[in-house]
Amino acid sequence: MDYERENEFIKDIKSVFKEVVCTVKRERRIEIELPSERLFEFATRMQKNWDYPHLSAISCVDWIKENQFELVYHFWSYNKKILVSAKIRIPREDEPHFESISSLWQPAKFFERDIHEMFGVVFDGNDDLEKFILTEWKGSPPMRKDFITRKYSIEFYGERKYNPEWMKELKKLGDSNDKN
Repeated sequence: MDYERENEFIKDIKSVFKEVVCTVKRERRIEIELPSERLFEFATRMQKNWDYPHLSAISCVDWIKENQFELVYHFWSYNKKILVSAKIRIPREDEPHFESISSLWQPAKFFERDIHEMFGVVFDGNDDLEKFILTEWKGSPPMRKDFITRKYSIEFYGERKYNPEWMKELKKLGDSNDKN
């Protein structure tokens, strides 16, 4: 395939954002890697100049070995029918901060809230970062790769032995099968 539509749009992007890396992933899918300080400008241009009225999602990837978080912004154009995924990296600190795009897209508030709750990223300018799912949570953000589930469980709930009756019955069945 020649990806003519996608490559034409990449030319538009590179005319303004010369430093970005653009890749056509497949038909109707473009991936953009750009410096974090250019994200708000990029998002604004996507919405106001390039006919991308829909923010589909914001996702987060924890690159623990690189000590970074990757934020991925997914933009959709109903007219172009091309999904653009813009990737940026921010430092992975105890409480990393990044600029909110909720002033451009209302749904960004929810996506940023989720990332804040699960990864600990603070989105400056988002006035709704209250816990949504983990309302009683007392530990560090659970989606970080350095979160240790067993340690958290023992610390907050104590160590418990799990030995239900049905498991005892299975063990008996296993023992009797071994004798045959």
